[in-house]
Amino acid sequence: MQPYPTHIEAQMQRYYRSLSEKDRRRYAAIEALKLGHGEQIYIRRLLGCHHEMLQLGLQELEDETLLQQERIRQPGGGRKSAFETIAGLDEAFLRVLAQHTVGSPTDEQIKWTHLNRSQISELLKAEGIEVSVTVVDQLLEKHNFRKRQAVKTLATGTSEYRNEQFETIERLKEDYQNDGNPVISMDTKKEN
Repeated sequence: MQPYPTHIEAQMQRYYRSLSEKDRRRYAAIEALKLGHGEQIYIRRLLGCHHEMLQLGLQELEDETLLQQERIRQPGGGRKSAFETIAGLDEAFLRVLAQHTVGSPTDEQIKWTHLNRSQISELLKAEGIEVSVTVVDQLLEKHNFRKRQAVKTLATGTSEYRNEQFETIERLKEDYQNDGNPVISMDTKKEN
């Protein structure tokens, strides 16, 4: 068999890469049919497709119902969700955010965290669970965390005891929680 000219091969490869998975296997099958059964190896090598993919494309070309399908993959195809494959993901997420979660004093359903998506992802990685920031977004939404931006842009003053105040508050918070007491944060500046 005489291979296609180099510039035609380059066009075929460029076009093949632009197609969806379903269209790639069908295009490869059409090219293989044009050249005959013995030249499938040439097409597979040229386009970089596997034998099974080419065979599936050939089957699809013969079956009218398969040609009419709009789905690119069969039902159940593709990568499984992290929620399905990572055991304990939700628990680890909530454990990581336990010390970094605050909420609205007027609505218990509204909560947020000061951590960004990358920081949450890194903390989960330290727990032995590696997920992308996209999965972190899904976790935040699933557990009803809201996005929050600070409104105050300028500090109203300085105090040499400012850091000491926050350290005392954090120490008291931990002491109360260790004793089994609730900790309530109240914003006394809210106007109604």
